[in-house]
Amino acid sequence: MEATAVVGATIDAAVHRFPFCIVWSPIPILTWFLPFIGHLGLADSKGVIFDFAGPYTIGRDDFAFGAPTRYLQCTVAPEDVAKWDEAVAAGCKIYEKRMHNLCCDNCHSHVAVCLEHADYAGRKRWNMVELCFWMFIRGKYVSVAGFVKSWLPFVFVLAVIAIVRSTA
Repeated sequence: MEATAVVGATIDAAVHRFPFCIVWSPIPILTWFLPFIGHLGLADSKGVIFDFAGPYTIGRDDFAFGAPTRYLQCTVAPEDVAKWDEAVAAGCKIYEKRMHNLCCDNCHSHVAVCLEHADYAGRKRWNMVELCFWMFIRGKYVSVAGFVKSWLPFVFVLAVIAIVRSTA
């Protein structure tokens, strides 16, 4: 599901263009302790990222927690490009009228609804937990710096815990 079937859908991390991708970035403090939890967004066919950034707010080309550090490129057939873009727009239209809830109606839910509208991978139902772990297990890092930004705070927290425990 990661390889693209669309010609010209090239990822350009330098200008934050991720066509047909689910993108992820760490959320300060939360990701430091739970490294599989982060902020999720979805890009249209041109690579423009949309994310449910807060109550009644859809970010467009302004990812809420900084540039993506991980991505998953979805396979979209050339004849389904318009459907993909329509699905992203439909999900955004729904979520721009919703209150954000960290636990149950959040950026992951927004991406799930977009994928459902696209009938992505032949599935009618997606959920935030699946997306969380799918990104954690299958997501690719944008760069070495993206890897470091994702993991260094967690490693630091573990080191502090280890030091405190060893001196106690």
